[in-house]
Amino acid sequence: MAKVIITAKVEDSKKWEEGFRTHGELFKRQTCASPVHISINEGNEVALIFEPSNVETFFKILDTEGPAAMSNDGVIRETVKIFVMDNEFHL
Repeated sequence: MAKVIITAKVEDSKKWEEGFRTHGELFKRQTCASPVHISINEGNEVALIFEPSNVETFFKILDTEGPAAMSNDGVIRETVKIFVMDNEFHL
C-alpha cells in the first residue's frame, strides 16, 4: 500500500489542526482506512502521512474537494508539497 506525504505551511497551526480533524469523512472517501499521521513544527509547518488503498481515488478527491478544505483550514496553497512513497528499501 502506497503512502502519501503532504507538507505545507499554514496560517495558524492550532486553527488548522482543529479544521483538519473535521475531515474524517472526506479521508474515508479518499480510501484512507488507517490513522493519518500528523506532525506540526515551529513556523506553522505541517506534515501528514496518508495510506490510501486507492491512490487514484485519493488524488481525484484531493483535486476536487481538497482546495476548499485547505483554504478553509488556512493552508498556504503555494507551499503544499506532495510525495507518493511507492517504493521501499528493505534492510
